[in-house]
Amino acid sequence: MTIDKADYTAKIVTNCGTITIKLDGKAAPHTVNSFAFLASKHYFDNTPCHRLTTSGIYVLQCGDPTGSGSGGPGYQFQDENLGAIKNNTYPAGIVAMANAGPGTNGSQFFLVYKDSPLSPNYTPFGQIVSGLDVVQKIAAAGSNPPGDGSPKQPVVIESFTVTKG
Repeated sequence: MTIDKADYTAKIVTNCGTITIKLDGKAAPHTVNSFAFLASKHYFDNTPCHRLTTSGIYVLQCGDPTGSGSGGPGYQFQDENLGAIKNNTYPAGIVAMANAGPGTNGSQFFLVYKDSPLSPNYTPFGQIVSGLDVVQKIAAAGSNPPGDGSPKQPVVIESFTVTKG
């Protein structure tokens, strides 16, 4: 396997709007290369964003093709770039890996739509460059149950593409 430390751009087309993310291949090369690989296989296409948190932390979580919160690609990889998070706050617009503990990254990721106090245990690997308003509109509709649950506005990733540059 070859790891390319180039930057990439992810375009996530959802039923709610399009989100464009600059992926940082220099700071998180294994994460970014995994996303480029999965996207090339259409892994994320037609999958739900299964979790919305609107209390305490402010994230929309996606990347589990089962929609259950426990699915993944069948492999895991180590954390990267954890030193980038300062003051235990993931700023609005950051995209980071969801995990079940150290070294358990797979395909689930979260989009931070409002500054969120979290310990720096989740690999930050991208920055939303357009579409933050799409995520904020989804969040404004709330979750079921309130605070942390499924988005009331169902979110489906229709297509997820990654290109170099």
